[in-house]
Amino acid sequence: MKLVESILTRNPCYTVGRKITVKGLMLHSVGCPQPMASAFISSWDSPAHDTSCVHGFIDGNDGTVYQTLPWNHRGWHCGSGSKGSGNNTHIGIEMCEPACIKYTAGSNFICSNLAEARALAKRTYKAAVELFAMLCKKYSLDPLADGVIISHREGQSRGIASNHGDPEHLWAQLGMGYTMDGFRKAVKAAMGGASSGTDGHTKIMGDAVATAEQMKAYIKAKNPKVPQSVLDMVPLYLSEGRAEGVRGDIAFAQSCLETGNFTFSGSAVTLSQNNFCGMGVTSNGVKGNSFGTPQFGIRAQVQHLKAYASTDALKNACIDPRFKYVTRGCAEYVEWLGQKENPDGKGWAAGAGYGEKILSILKGILGTAGGAVPSAPAEAEIWYRVRKSWADASLQKGAFKSLENAKKCADDNPGHSVFDGNGSKIYPADPSAKKSVDAIAHEVIQGKWGNGAERKQRLTAVGYDYSTVQKRVNELLK
Repeated sequence: MKLVESILTRNPCYTVGRKITVKGLMLHSVGCPQPMASAFISSWDSPAHDTSCVHGFIDGNDGTVYQTLPWNHRGWHCGSGSKGSGNNTHIGIEMCEPACIKYTAGSNFICSNLAEARALAKRTYKAAVELFAMLCKKYSLDPLADGVIISHREGQSRGIASNHGDPEHLWAQLGMGYTMDGFRKAVKAAMGGASSGTDGHTKIMGDAVATAEQMKAYIKAKNPKVPQSVLDMVPLYLSEGRAEGVRGDIAFAQSCLETGNFTFSGSAVTLSQNNFCGMGVTSNGVKGNSFGTPQFGIRAQVQHLKAYASTDALKNACIDPRFKYVTRGCAEYVEWLGQKENPDGKGWAAGAGYGEKILSILKGILGTAGGAVPSAPAEAEIWYRVRKSWADASLQKGAFKSLENAKKCADDNPGHSVFDGNGSKIYPADPSAKKSVDAIAHEVIQGKWGNGAERKQRLTAVGYDYSTVQKRVNELLK
């Protein structure tokens, strides 16, 4: 989380200087199609703006948090109700909203670019989780306790805020699947671990780390009698995953779990159904879905994983018969595929530890063929882009194949940074943000640093010794 202090010193709320004992946190969204926090900051930092003031804005373009009041100042963010005002007890944070929505009546709106709007809402949600976790720690607040973390809408229901529906109105109409209960759980999880609560989690979307050879070697070791037809279809996991941006090695690991390593022992589905993930087996005795070919069965599984992990549109025509039943984007990480571990109680399976079982299999796959994550052939050439932020593409200063040339351009343009093709800032480096070799090695295994030449280039660019990291990766996979 990037936190920038930008106190509204000219706003009458600040100059009045009333203090509060912080007892809770209230989440808002701005209620207009404006993704830029700077637009509100410049407008509200005036003696003439004497009707409202919040403690912070979350920028929709890059998720930066701008603190606009000292945390213990009394804000003017929620009005009042029959039982008083949350201004007296709660810090108020506003999330910016997409430019591609247009309000029609009350809290209802239309959206011209759903993918763009969902990406922004996801960005501000994540930043809000991190910020609220930080504030709960600072003020010793329990995010799951009654009335500690609430939305403006919930504040109104409690009689301590004006009649608003935010931010739930935004999440619901964009089909995000977010709830305040889920938000509170995510904050609690973030307090218990790394700053975001998900730094050690494994994303479902991304490039596969395991190769087809590793996947075949794993399944032959686990099931020496595995049919040749199963071995022949293994590459389909990678090609179908690549088509949708889903990690095909994760899909394969899931199939190993669901089919008992393709023995189908105790499974509700059979090999002839071409259903390798138990799709449609919603209760005991239900046979599940069938597909015409192995490729279609794997494609449906990949599409179903994408439904959970992303809000992006499918690239291929939808053949997943249960795609429409999924709350899109509710399980970005493998760990969240289990309903018991998912912050919103959603997920692929009801059993405890479902995601961890998949990851255990994945680790076994990655540990085959010599125990090292293989170096893939060099991928497409890497371009380094110089911008103020990754989201600020319109003001890009240049794109370079040479990292050194990109660094020089950034040096010549104060306030600009160098970003790789994945949108990760790689220059100038933030010394305080550098992670241990062990932490980076785990991220490599999770697929966050790419493969082959790309991995080496990205690690080197941000100051890590590639050989040292790779050695630790190999040790972890033994």
